[in-house]
Amino acid sequence: MSDQLPEPPEVAREVFTGDAWSRAEAFAELLAGPGVVRGLLGPREVPRIWDRHLLNCAVVAEAVPAEVRLVDIGSGAGLPGLVLAIVRPDISVTLLEPLLRRTVFLEEAVETLKLGNVEVLRGRAEEFAGRREFDVVSARAVAPLDRLLKWSLPLLREGGELLAMKGERAAEELAESETQLHSSGVRSAELVSVGHGKVEPPATLIRVVAGRAPGGERQASRRKARASRPKRARGE
Repeated sequence: MSDQLPEPPEVAREVFTGDAWSRAEAFAELLAGPGVVRGLLGPREVPRIWDRHLLNCAVVAEAVPAEVRLVDIGSGAGLPGLVLAIVRPDISVTLLEPLLRRTVFLEEAVETLKLGNVEVLRGRAEEFAGRREFDVVSARAVAPLDRLLKWSLPLLREGGELLAMKGERAAEELAESETQLHSSGVRSAELVSVGHGKVEPPATLIRVVAGRAPGGERQASRRKARASRPKRARGE
């Protein structure tokens, strides 16, 4: 164990149950070791891996419906996507990350933790618009809400949800994005607080429920994506 990595708090055993417990411990070791060496996590974050990172991400699962397809945009070190996959084996998780060194780490982590419900994709969210569709998009410390909306809504089915982990400026960001939310045709947008009694302070999420893309934009993007795919020769 890393000299700086603290013992997990008692509440961690309440959050990570069954097989999730050993996987959470192993992931903490990966973050404190290779994660720091490769620059995915700052050395000063090691003492806070359990409370600020693992537990803070795990409680997001309270807002994730059962048996959904979730994509974690800009997954980085796998926060929150990989943690959600650990604590929620019922969901299918796609870790979407553009940087090679990060996707290599994520692939190694998935293999080490023996997570059969996770895939790692290298690329940007906009590259998969019209090509892949999900029930939930998660994001943590990736971008302001206005940019997250542009990236996430084309990946969501109608009625799908964006769960954006935000801090003190959550309400302010939500207010600043009111015009864009309206023009994007979303069904609803609200603040959600999760992790009461487990993390302090509780984690704040902005939950946005996708509506039908105005003007058929989502359907058009799918048609464009299909048209751009190479046609198969007869007999293949």
